[in-house]
Amino acid sequence: MSKYILPLSAFGTAVGFAVLLKDYVTRGPCPSKATIPGKTVVITGANTGIGKATAQELAKRGGRIILGCRDLVKCEAAAREIRGKTLNPHVYARELDLASVRSIRRFAQAINQEERRVDILINNAGVMRCPAGKTEDGFDMQFGVNHLGHFLLTHLLLEKLQDCAPSRVINVSSLAHVVGQMDFEDLNWDRKKFDTKRAYCQSKLANVLFTRELAARLRGTGVTVNCVHPGVASTELGRHTGLHQSPFSTTVLSPFFSLLVKGPALGAQPSVYLSVAPELEAVTGRYYDVLTETEPAPQALDPDAARRLWDASSSLLGLEAGPPGQTAPGPAPGPTETGGAGVVVD
Repeated sequence: MSKYILPLSAFGTAVGFAVLLKDYVTRGPCPSKATIPGKTVVITGANTGIGKATAQELAKRGGRIILGCRDLVKCEAAAREIRGKTLNPHVYARELDLASVRSIRRFAQAINQEERRVDILINNAGVMRCPAGKTEDGFDMQFGVNHLGHFLLTHLLLEKLQDCAPSRVINVSSLAHVVGQMDFEDLNWDRKKFDTKRAYCQSKLANVLFTRELAARLRGTGVTVNCVHPGVASTELGRHTGLHQSPFSTTVLSPFFSLLVKGPALGAQPSVYLSVAPELEAVTGRYYDVLTETEPAPQALDPDAARRLWDASSSLLGLEAGPPGQTAPGPAPGPTETGGAGVVVD
């Protein structure tokens, strides 16, 4: 019997470590029980994964939910499913391809014309570690979808968000931003050799820089802007990663990996928290690691880089440098500074 003690002990230790690690990366459900009746939520990439789970949770809390997805058939199926599970009839599907400026403008125009209000915008959609490719407008796919698409969408919905203040913008970023670097000389990988990992990390760093710059520009308008790393979740986002590239990783590593990470429902909790928690109504310009506010990487705190990214993004998209109603940006908020989210602009 003694010969089994060491193997069993090692196995027990491994299982215990896995449980502790999973508890750490999941962090549990949203601590706020707040509901959002009468509020309209626009969420991108919501036909699957974390986006769909976020939409379902916010529908359960009484919101009017608009799903923006590239595949309208899948989007409508998701909307039907959410309506059935939550008994909330106000869940709607709209076509939105973040790799197309034309599609983004068409989507935003419909929202601005047909919706009375937009209270919460969740920029959730994204692509990860995909092969080299360009969007319809010639942008690097990851930079174009993960950053530029949401930059444009937010710009186009900003007046509606200001009219409904206090309102919120939530940008879904990633811990990957900590190794990201902005190459302002070649943001779209036109001249250097493409590296899918570096391209992804750059796009996630852009999410954090965009959050801080937009929060600074909107100080005093009643619109708050925060970003979040939702944690490691098992979703379709990782389909281009090495975990799914070989029979060994698919059959052996992937199941083990799935035991350690959260599912979409838990992955949605940070976005839900930033959307509904009353105590966050005046909090802006912050970065959250799952449910905990923390300081992002040093390069994400560079105000010059944030302003330079804003100007470069505006130029690429043919926009004016400032958002509606404000042209001169203030300094980026510090890690413990709150914005004036209680002030409504007429």
